[in-house]
Amino acid sequence: MEKEAMAYTKIDNNYVKCNLCPRSCVIKSGKRGVCRVRENRDGTLFTLIYGLTTAEAIDPIEKKPLFHFWPGSDTYSISTLSCTFACPWCQNWEISQASPGEVYAHELTPDKVIEKTIKSNSSSISYTYNEPLLWYEFIYDTSKLAKENKIHNILVTNGYITEGALSQLVDFIDAANVDIKGFTENFYRTYCKGDLESVLLATKLMKKRGIHIEVTNLIIPEINDSTDEIRQLSAWVRDNVGKDAPLHFSRFFPNYKMVDRPPTPFETLLKAKKIAEEEGLQYVYIGNVPGEGENTFCPNCKHILIRRMGFDVLKVDLAKGNTCPKCGFKINIVGNANARTFGRWFY
Repeated sequence: MEKEAMAYTKIDNNYVKCNLCPRSCVIKSGKRGVCRVRENRDGTLFTLIYGLTTAEAIDPIEKKPLFHFWPGSDTYSISTLSCTFACPWCQNWEISQASPGEVYAHELTPDKVIEKTIKSNSSSISYTYNEPLLWYEFIYDTSKLAKENKIHNILVTNGYITEGALSQLVDFIDAANVDIKGFTENFYRTYCKGDLESVLLATKLMKKRGIHIEVTNLIIPEINDSTDEIRQLSAWVRDNVGKDAPLHFSRFFPNYKMVDRPPTPFETLLKAKKIAEEEGLQYVYIGNVPGEGENTFCPNCKHILIRRMGFDVLKVDLAKGNTCPKCGFKINIVGNANARTFGRWFY
């Protein structure tokens, strides 16, 4: 479905300036922005993907990954197409690098998403798989309706959005996993075709506005795996999101246009986890290595609070108020935690 876009400015001679992502494309009539899904028609900017859906699934919330937001719950996951970045390792490149009409998609309305979420017994909606912020208008309408129905809203995002656009959306978002892909501007310019500072600003704004934040960093051999970069990222998360913010180091596997290097060595992930903990982060996890680095420990006494295997929550041992049952330390977990095995992954 096509709909007039939000977050844009009309300028002279039927040009418009898109204010959604920091790229701020100036688009002449009949043309689209770099994202391929926002088109200027005679001085009015349209989104071409309102309600256009490429995937639906019931996922364990741990798959997002969110380990500290209603652990053990199911989330209704939906996606559209395109992305504000062009990462050559993208696992979902079939949809993230596609334009409207290039891949199969069907249309959903906000009402239908709410209906399906309720029917699936999911407690949240995750906007995920591709970059959800390009679905801005649809997420805005759907997340407002979800709030009215006491359903949580989750962004799984690269965080590449302007402060102005984000400010209109944040009141309806409950949690976000922000993928901070590297920690140098050169990395972002070279591989993502974006900038790091905008991602960091958006992440800080989400935190300031009360959104539960978890951060993911995909460690790619010989690209963003230096000790200094990992230490700088960890320190930034500590100082700007909080020492109790979960940080997920994820293992790289060759994909899309980046098949010239092996998977991330497990030793590199362990080193990253150690560095982050040395920098004072209390909850550091390893992703894409099932059975390793997935459990939640009490930062104070090291008691195992949540035991995981892959996306399953095998055991929960938390006292009232999400405190450690051994020492009473308050754990940064939002909502109730429940064990869940063999969760419903597809719908």
